[in-house]
Amino acid sequence: MSTAQTGEPIHVTSKEHLDELVAEHDVVLVDFYADWCGPCKMLEPTVEEIAAETDVAVLKVDIDELQDLARDAGVRSVPTLQFYAGGEEAKRVIGVQDKDDLLDVIADLS
Repeated sequence: MSTAQTGEPIHVTSKEHLDELVAEHDVVLVDFYADWCGPCKMLEPTVEEIAAETDVAVLKVDIDELQDLARDAGVRSVPTLQFYAGGEEAKRVIGVQDKDDLLDVIADLS
């Protein structure tokens, strides 16, 4: 089981950890980011609000820490947001996104 509390983004530590979290939750938002990425920093408060305000599992993947995972996921730029529903990737968006647009995607998947 994940040790993170509900309402906070969960920092992914490995491919196995990501797979386990995606399998555990109905709808998952994965934020692929980098500490040096300006747009990622702009998106961070939005991602944190979604984690706090919805039942969606919000996962954070540091692409520098987990380069193989990011490459295998086909992430070529950050921020990249992947949405999973029922364990399968359902949607992907790249770049800074409006919170309402992200909530619409979540609503469509829920």
